[in-house]
Amino acid sequence: MTTPCEVSWFSALCDDDYEFLGVPDERLRSSWEHCRNIVLAAEEGGFDNVLLPSGYQLGIDTTVFAAAIAPYLQRLKLLWACRMGEDWPPQLARRIATLDRILGPNAAGDGGRLTVNVIASDLPGEKLPGDARYQRAIEVMQILKTLLAGEHLKIDGDFYKMELDPMRIGTLSGKPPLLYFGGLSHEAREAAAIGCDVYLMWPDVMAKVKETIADLKERATRHGRALRFGYRVHVIVRETESEARAYADRLLSKLDAATGDAIRNKSLDAQNYGVQRQAELRGAADGEGFVEDNLWTGIGRARSGCGSAIVGDPDQVLAKLQEYRAAGIDAFILSGYPHQAECDLFARHVLPRLDHAPF
Repeated sequence: MTTPCEVSWFSALCDDDYEFLGVPDERLRSSWEHCRNIVLAAEEGGFDNVLLPSGYQLGIDTTVFAAAIAPYLQRLKLLWACRMGEDWPPQLARRIATLDRILGPNAAGDGGRLTVNVIASDLPGEKLPGDARYQRAIEVMQILKTLLAGEHLKIDGDFYKMELDPMRIGTLSGKPPLLYFGGLSHEAREAAAIGCDVYLMWPDVMAKVKETIADLKERATRHGRALRFGYRVHVIVRETESEARAYADRLLSKLDAATGDAIRNKSLDAQNYGVQRQAELRGAADGEGFVEDNLWTGIGRARSGCGSAIVGDPDQVLAKLQEYRAAGIDAFILSGYPHQAECDLFARHVLPRLDHAPF
């Protein structure tokens, strides 16, 4: 832990904000105003980056939001999520370069403040086998890295066959932004090892976190590369552990099983390996939903994807994050319900005690 970690928050662009999980609240629905306020709270709180998630049926458009929020920000980076195949890759490269320039330079003045979360998702109305989806993602990452490095592109892939000079507009650094990417299947791990810069994990028990990091390091080495590692997890931090646990119980106090199932199944990614692993963790948890010390799986009862939270007092939450740091995690993408309120709590109780800085 000789270098700072990156600590990011999450803006709920995909209709994922609640006071009580599973109970729609008009005040917390995805809108320009609500999601803008979450991002501004993250900047004021001292976070390094903020994830702008991408959905099709859910919420508001990520690209339009990113362009709109950028002029409001002085130093915060954006982790902009995009689904592979929804853009022709050269146009996607131009969009990334344009967003990077709208967002402006980093504090050091040696580059921009845009990072990209690559999602190898099925498209609306499409169903590709996993190996095909991840091959497409590999090719898109190759195209983006080549064009955004200002290099001539020549690719003869399964999905894209083209020869092209880069567009006139490049990023502020003249280099491609960092690409964040996740997935647990063999194909997803290989795609990450070949193409991304930061491999993202959803919550898991510590032994599995270490196992996954070791596997991805070995895969990346075989491809002559090195990866950083990120961890996406919710947090519930209160002044005492009993208060934090009571708040976790309150979050679920109005949820019924049918509503939770319906929410999880709305996602285009509801059946992937990562989601299945989150379900396994819920099944292995104790009667209060904890699968190991301070890792609570209750969020996954009403959410597809990242389904667990670190729950505890400030010392316990900090200790848990430091455990992940010691295991090899370089970046955290955090969230909580409601997102703006929990952002403020984490920023006051834990963030000042972490050695953190943007990548």
